[in-house]
Amino acid sequence: MTFRFRQLPAIALGLGLAACASEGDLVVDQGVGITAVRSVCPAVGVPDYTGDVTVFRDPQSRLASDIDVTATITNVRSTCNETGDRIYSEAGFDVQARRSDTRGARQVTLPYFSTVLRGGSSVVTKRVGTVTFAFADGEARASARATAGAFVDRAQATLPAEIREQITRRRRAGDPDAALDPLADPTVRAAIERATFELLVGFQLTEEQLAYNATR
Repeated sequence: MTFRFRQLPAIALGLGLAACASEGDLVVDQGVGITAVRSVCPAVGVPDYTGDVTVFRDPQSRLASDIDVTATITNVRSTCNETGDRIYSEAGFDVQARRSDTRGARQVTLPYFSTVLRGGSSVVTKRVGTVTFAFADGEARASARATAGAFVDRAQATLPAEIREQITRRRRAGDPDAALDPLADPTVRAAIERATFELLVGFQLTEEQLAYNATR
């Protein structure tokens, strides 16, 4: 599976990162009014096409009249404990579900995954859990709360000192490399990718469910 997830707008992202800056974060100031903060905490997101699931009464059907239950992951919030050599990040999220047949009380359990991604493509760990919600008799909607957590090694999430120096070194007008973006250097970009981790959560979908989400 190729993981892609919606990112916050640049302004919102910058504000969010600046708000959580702490000792050990990377602050980039190139003397041209560009400032960014990089935290050792993994970013948290939901990969495209995995934030929703549709369950049909007949697994072979794709008719709207055969839909049994639909569910959506919302309100993803993260916390991060970066006080030790092992950084612990946790993502909490709500699952909002809806059923077509409201007769009788019913419990529904759906699987979800949490995975740690390094460098945007390498899966470090993956775990599968379940979330259960209860429909009351006559009710079409139900909700539940779920969490997923993971550890990241601080040393792996920290940029090497020479890379940090190359990025943060102040450049003045007239310097030979004043107009060069250090982040465009392949060596720097590769180091940043290796030190970048993400904690992603989503429904554990079958191939058919994933294809349905991607084409509807």
